[in-house]
Amino acid sequence: MYEPADDSFLLNKYVKEFAKGKVLDMGCGSGIQSLTALENTNDVLASDISEEAANYCKKKGINAIYSDLFSNIKEKFDLIIFNPPYLPKDDVDKEFSLTLSGGKKGNEIIERFLKEAKKHLNENGKILIVFSSLTPDVLKLFRKYKYKFKKLDQLNFFFERIFVYIII
Repeated sequence: MYEPADDSFLLNKYVKEFAKGKVLDMGCGSGIQSLTALENTNDVLASDISEEAANYCKKKGINAIYSDLFSNIKEKFDLIIFNPPYLPKDDVDKEFSLTLSGGKKGNEIIERFLKEAKKHLNENGKILIVFSSLTPDVLKLFRKYKYKFKKLDQLNFFFERIFVYIII
């Protein structure tokens, strides 16, 4: 299960601002984004590929399910929050793979998400997403799937930058 880190806290700042209506916390991990969204709306669904993470969130009183991206999700949402695994790494242990590795290039999970996300957005729905400068071609993927997007914030570190974008 992914424990909150710098990317989580940066994203959380914008969850406070944008969580309204029906919200999906995709890749919920510890539930930090869901708990913040619940401060603004009572219609929050958390999902994670890790059954441990989904169960952890349920124990916190969050409506949570096990799902590999949208595999078990049929609804539409006003906001989808996504803190994906985005580090490029291929041969890793399973726990690292689920929480941090976005695949060999680092953007494979993000691309799978973007392919399906529009079908799960209500009219005027938005996506909040966080990713790293170590993840290649994310903005190209936004364009490939015909999303409009805007950078909201970034954190700068010696070895990488972390970005939060809103996609509309």
